[in-house]
Amino acid sequence: MNMRIIVSKKKGLSVDEKRHRMMEFFYEKKDFFQLKELERQCQKEKGITSMSVKDILTSLVDDGMVDTDKVGTSVYFWAFPSKASQNRQRKIDDLEGRLADMTQKHLALKAAVEQASLGKEESDDRTKILTDLSAVESERSRLAGELERYRECDQEVVEEVKQNSQIAREAANRWTDNIFSTKSWIKKKFSFDESVINKQFEIPEDLDYIE
Repeated sequence: MNMRIIVSKKKGLSVDEKRHRMMEFFYEKKDFFQLKELERQCQKEKGITSMSVKDILTSLVDDGMVDTDKVGTSVYFWAFPSKASQNRQRKIDDLEGRLADMTQKHLALKAAVEQASLGKEESDDRTKILTDLSAVESERSRLAGELERYRECDQEVVEEVKQNSQIAREAANRWTDNIFSTKSWIKKKFSFDESVINKQFEIPEDLDYIE
């Protein structure tokens, strides 16, 4: 008896899916990573093969979505939601400008249609104007929909940035509290002047809690 074994091949992630998942990884972690760390963790947590991580990362850096810098001999990569919010705002500004242009064209074409309709006769000019008007209306509708999506997404990111800022502020104030406590202990223990302590440990004179 002949038996046929059908082997199904699992479809791999597209480039866009890999880019999206890598950005998700950065936003979730909110940390700095070297390439080797990304190759290991993105494969484990996001299903991006380690061999494709470098190419995807390079494309995101080229598009300004991921930042990179060299510290000593090590190269680090990072992307925070705050930058995503800024990018979205730039996109919103661009869409609003294009939408305003389309609205002006729409009004001008509508006026041209009305002018061409005065004689009520069909003409090549009137047909072209109607075709252009339809195209402008379609593009205007598309831009309005895209603008609305970006506005909705931006609110989510802004809210996340606010939460992250609150967490960072609380952490900074805890460290400030620790510094003040340590300075107080040193002054009592060794009778050092506060200015001497600040200079020795490079503590700013105006160090204070963040409101």
